[in-house]
Amino acid sequence: MRKKKKTEVYALGRHISLSADKARRVIDQIRGRSYEETLMILELMPYRACYPILKLVYSAAANASYNMGSNEANLVISKAEVNEGTTVKKFKPRARGRSYPIKRPTCHITIGVKDISLHDEYGQIYSLKKPRWKNKYTTMVYHDMYSIGGVWDKK
Repeated sequence: MRKKKKTEVYALGRHISLSADKARRVIDQIRGRSYEETLMILELMPYRACYPILKLVYSAAANASYNMGSNEANLVISKAEVNEGTTVKKFKPRARGRSYPIKRPTCHITIGVKDISLHDEYGQIYSLKKPRWKNKYTTMVYHDMYSIGGVWDKK
């Protein structure tokens, strides 16, 4: 029996003090993109969640280069998910002896990186995300209101 070579490597970030919804907003932008494109996107986005995700992407690339010996130019973000972690609950004292609950949410982030040079379907993995700069509508057609044959055509 022939052993299959491992093509995907993971990096896990646990108990990151950040809301899972705020982390998902950033994760949805990088899923399916190449490694270099992901780094550019994360460095330019203005969200607080970008820094821990950037560290995890660096860690996943380092794991891939160490464990599989792959080049960073061949890496693609194949799996990126965010799960809710534990919530730290504290009480803040308020006026008249009352207390006010403070909830500090945490999340667990998983980044999976795949090497496209080791995978057979090169084209399918590299184009997981559709290019956004491609325009659907190439030509604009303007019609004269009298040539359509509508209400304005009757005299």
